[in-house]
Amino acid sequence: MFFPRKRMKLRTNHKRGIQLNRLTLLIVTSIICIVLFLYFLNERLKPTYLEYAEVQTNKIASYVVSKAINSRTSNVLDVNDIIEDVPSGTSVTTKFNTEIINRVRAETLELVKMYLEQAEHGELSHLPDLDNVEYDVNKIQQGDGIVFFVPLAQAADLPLLGNLGPKIPIRFHVIGNVHSNVTSDIREFGINSAYVEVGIHIEVNVQIIVPFASKSTTVSQDIPVAMGLTRGPVPNIYTNGGDAVQPSIEVPVPYQ
Repeated sequence: MFFPRKRMKLRTNHKRGIQLNRLTLLIVTSIICIVLFLYFLNERLKPTYLEYAEVQTNKIASYVVSKAINSRTSNVLDVNDIIEDVPSGTSVTTKFNTEIINRVRAETLELVKMYLEQAEHGELSHLPDLDNVEYDVNKIQQGDGIVFFVPLAQAADLPLLGNLGPKIPIRFHVIGNVHSNVTSDIREFGINSAYVEVGIHIEVNVQIIVPFASKSTTVSQDIPVAMGLTRGPVPNIYTNGGDAVQPSIEVPVPYQ
């Protein structure tokens, strides 16, 4: 009498075991599918939102650099203030006053470094107010670099979704020193005159970090130091050059 009941109980337990195994297998399979889908989606979207993060990072870093430059005590100089004539035998050589240029360069670099460090340590007044960008104040004040969020739909360029979807955390910080070099541009202007521009080319290396990816990029900016016209003496006879024979123009010189 006890054997049929025992067999029924064994069959019931066996069925429950099969159902439990199927449920466990279904749950594990679902989790694996979700993980694979998220990984696939992330790999497809990673180049897009990494590029978007780079664009936003360039905007923020350029704004901080520009604000540092605008806070300089010295404005753009007249080019004649940094040009000096040096006697060389019977002639005179014209050259830039490197002492003035280097002083402006050192002052500008110091300001840029200071503003970037202050921005990375929570000085929010140095950061721009950009659309669809939300700063993580707590993370910034902890010294983890400049951290902000952007909606996934914006980063993935899906305008139909607007600000919907999860927000992607983006962090960037300055790596290495701020590099700079002096640039100059001289263009002929009239007779024995030139329009001269002297500037400083600044490069800031930053590292951008997004979920499961990072990228290094360079933010560059040109800063004017001095510009203006420099005029030399007008010669008595002037030709505009060229291989062919050119007519000469003689400028009359009044007799003493």
